[in-house]
Amino acid sequence: MYANLSNMNTHQQAETLFRQNGAILRTTQALALGIHPRTLYTLRDHGRLIQLNRGLYRLADQELTEHHSLAIVCKLVPKGIVCLLSALRFHQLTTQAPFEVWLAVDRMRRKPKIDYQPIRIVRFSGSALAAGVEKHVIESVAVRVYNPAKTVVDCFKFRHKIGLDVAIEALREGWRERRFTMDDLWRYGKICRVANVMRPYLESLSS
Repeated sequence: MYANLSNMNTHQQAETLFRQNGAILRTTQALALGIHPRTLYTLRDHGRLIQLNRGLYRLADQELTEHHSLAIVCKLVPKGIVCLLSALRFHQLTTQAPFEVWLAVDRMRRKPKIDYQPIRIVRFSGSALAAGVEKHVIESVAVRVYNPAKTVVDCFKFRHKIGLDVAIEALREGWRERRFTMDDLWRYGKICRVANVMRPYLESLSS
């Protein structure tokens, strides 16, 4: 497969380092582990690594999870936060299956460029960006996702993007499954300045 025994050992060592470090690495991380760029290219050309995006590789035999796309996007945009339809899907609060990863980023941040996975960027700022963030680990990647209550509130705020029916469905499903309290919804509603919009729907839950 490889040119000689020395190269084979080098490539096996590189694959081992990938496995020990989550199977997905940026080029800078690989270099820091002592993997030469030439080794990355050889493993890629021989089908042992898959290049997901510029400067991002994963092992070809890596076992993928349902949320693989979230792991990839958050590896490339570590300050991004999974939001709206993607967060609803993660929390199983919708029947929607978005083909894009919906990602919240700071309003002042430049739009990230990702070739591997379609993304939908939504601009947040201040406490609306920082509030309600949960941290999860998917395929050894740290993934930030808005919690169920914050996600539902965001859906009402961005109802013109995703549809009011989707927001209402998520609200009712989350309430039925006790994924949040009324206090949670009011708190995030005030932070996102959408409490008055949500008021009639919240009152209907307790009537």
